Amino acid sequence: MFQNDGYCYCCDSRTQFVATSDWWRDNYRCTNCDSLPRERALMFCIERFFPQWRSLSIHESSPVLGRGANRRLAKEAPAYIASHYYPGVAPGTIVNGIRCENLEHLSFGDESFDLHITQDVFEHLFDPAAACHEIARTLRPGGAHLFTTPLVRKNEPTRFCASLAPDGIVVQLVEPPEYHGNPLSSEGSLVTVNWGYDITNFIFETSGLFTEILFLDVLECGIRAEYIEAPIARKFPRKNSRELKPPPSLQQ
Repeated sequence: MFQNDGYCYCCDSRTQFVATSDWWRDNYRCTNCDSLPRERALMFCIERFFPQWRSLSIHESSPVLGRGANRRLAKEAPAYIASHYYPGVAPGTIVNGIRCENLEHLSFGDESFDLHITQDVFEHLFDPAAACHEIARTLRPGGAHLFTTPLVRKNEPTRFCASLAPDGIVVQLVEPPEYHGNPLSSEGSLVTVNWGYDITNFIFETSGLFTEILFLDVLECGIRAEYIEAPIARKFPRKNSRELKPPPSLQQ
């Protein structure tokens, strides 16, 4: 077991972080709010690159409610909307206080948000190209998609693991199938894509957004683990626009 004192961006407090196994990505937790390294990395990026986040229009798809970025955004950002996908439910319907949205077919109007957030969602999409297009469509100029997804292939080409046939049947392209935890289903979520660093090219080709991948290792903030890169896909402002400025790393 490993433990250290530090500051957690997810609960905005001094705390202790404890790792109970060698797989820190799922087992290096804040003792105060139970957040994970990737969640703390994402909230770190929100504070660093979008310091005005409390005044932004933000949509987060498929959050773990009450944990991670959702814990603070839901309390401190009045224009924050969380959504989950509920099969068979009409988009825009409110289910137990949460809006139903399909990331591949969003019901929001054009240029609705300053910031889209997804955490470990893109490895489970059957049509990530459609999701990229929808995110770009609903972002305002200068807006961004800040997300996490395991970049397990690193420098190797992205590999698609499963597809959806026209009749709705899942076609497994890589055996055996792999599942990750799902806050809404005990069955878990099928992994459909093993992403590599070439995700930046995929996003640009399908949406026109420019993406940088941030590699973070900040032990005193509980940010250390496998696959906690934080990509930021950016929709640049129109010429002479007063919309959101690019993050500092892109202004240099």
